[in-house]
Amino acid sequence: MDFQDDARGSKDGKKGDGILKKGGRSKYRPEYPGDFEFNYKDPLTLSRFIMEGGKVIPSRISKMSMAQQKKVSAAIRKARCLALLPVGSDAYDRFGRSPEPISPVPFDWK
Repeated sequence: MDFQDDARGSKDGKKGDGILKKGGRSKYRPEYPGDFEFNYKDPLTLSRFIMEGGKVIPSRISKMSMAQQKKVSAAIRKARCLALLPVGSDAYDRFGRSPEPISPVPFDWK
């Protein structure tokens, strides 16, 4: 079979080498390689993957692989259990409410 001209290039190499070039942007984060260990004792790194409301940022937004996303969420869970990271935020706890004033007079039981 002799393929003279296909979508990837011609036989004599004028159009291309047959290798499709990828776009300029990488699919994953370059600062976190695949074997990077997310430590639950490092809340500064883990806080980059938490939204304002306390939810974990999805992998399609954070540009993490599925294995990395599982490691991040496990480390966040462990850090929250040890109170190194907050479970939520104050903004969602007090939305539309002011804190209740505490009366200096004790409650009277009659």
